[in-house]
Amino acid sequence: MEHLKQTDSDIFRAIQDEIQRQKDNLELIASENIVSEAVLEAQGSVLTNKYAEGYPGRRWYGGCEYVDVAETLARERAKKLFGAEHVNVQPHSGSQANEAVYNVAVNPNDTVLALDLACGGHLTHGHKLNFSGKRFHMVFYSVNRDTEMLDYDDILNLAKQHRPKMILAGASAYPRIIDFKKFRAICDEVGAYLFVDMAHIAGLVAVGLHPNPVPDAEFVTTTTHKTLRGPRGGMILCREEFAKQIDTNVFPGIQGGPLMHVIAAKAVAFKEALSPAFQEYQKQIILNAQALSRAMAEQGYRIVSGGTDNHLFMVDLRPKNISGKEASVVLDKVHITVNKNLIPFDPASPMVTSGIRIGTPAVTTRGLKDKQMQQVARLIDAAIIHRDDERQLDRVRRDVLQLTRDFPIYPGF
Repeated sequence: MEHLKQTDSDIFRAIQDEIQRQKDNLELIASENIVSEAVLEAQGSVLTNKYAEGYPGRRWYGGCEYVDVAETLARERAKKLFGAEHVNVQPHSGSQANEAVYNVAVNPNDTVLALDLACGGHLTHGHKLNFSGKRFHMVFYSVNRDTEMLDYDDILNLAKQHRPKMILAGASAYPRIIDFKKFRAICDEVGAYLFVDMAHIAGLVAVGLHPNPVPDAEFVTTTTHKTLRGPRGGMILCREEFAKQIDTNVFPGIQGGPLMHVIAAKAVAFKEALSPAFQEYQKQIILNAQALSRAMAEQGYRIVSGGTDNHLFMVDLRPKNISGKEASVVLDKVHITVNKNLIPFDPASPMVTSGIRIGTPAVTTRGLKDKQMQQVARLIDAAIIHRDDERQLDRVRRDVLQLTRDFPIYPGF
């Protein structure tokens, strides 16, 4: 980055500091990962220079023959990964992918049934300050108070009562398998579209470790940067009958020129996801999440729903008399990154929370396995217990740094 160093030393230093932070930190935020150097190279390429409004073979600008190659590869690889009839890889984010689906499937003020944010949903699933909550009549289902899992009978009853035009399945903080066939049956019962946001679990779906929603849903969206381990961005998968509507609602509906350098990086990530090594990686993500959740339970923490089937789990911190906000701050001091998170039926406010969300995609990318999860749990617990003891925190910090050095990332950076 010699050119950047000479041109803008402030940005250069910020990037260097972020590289060091990522090298030194155990990243346990469930929505983050560590991309390959090949993905970084594609995203940092000259494709950023090219304006390419439209779609391959149908661009508004000339000179698109090579970016057409990149976008076509991304689409075809995504189709192969998920068995989709049609794919749009242009959304800049998962939120914009979701917006495009809403625009196709429902009209303003139509009823949509979705998972409550407080029980693991997402902002774009109807939060009152989000476009989804402002434009549409949102009705929410939650998890069962006793099991903290989805109650499909309750969802069916709500669907019969409110007759939504669309039902949204998917979550940002739900640790269990989602039964898309049951959602399909509920939708058929009330004549609703099924829309699945699989942003968090897409990598698991790609290798068959979580049920694939594509055969059962009219619309499926995902981000590309979580378990898929690609660049930050979004994607829409849909049935062929909705292909034209989806494409026109992405461009020119809500976006202009696509980010061709990001689309190329998506294509690289999809190729990586088609490899046998990626399947083994996804298996280890789940093994690590299960091992870490068990180890946390052994340390006296309550694990929401009793465990996990995927890449994340939720920790109820009330047995340790600390809030999610306080825990995230103290853990950050010792180079462990988590996010505060509401637990189901949380008595605390969203800015404080009673829990944290922990995910294993990034630490699994580093090479940590089940054995190291025991150590990570002990380090988390030590930091929380000794949160007011700087000497003890310093000891935890040194142990974390040693662990990150034992499992390095980007050695050439």
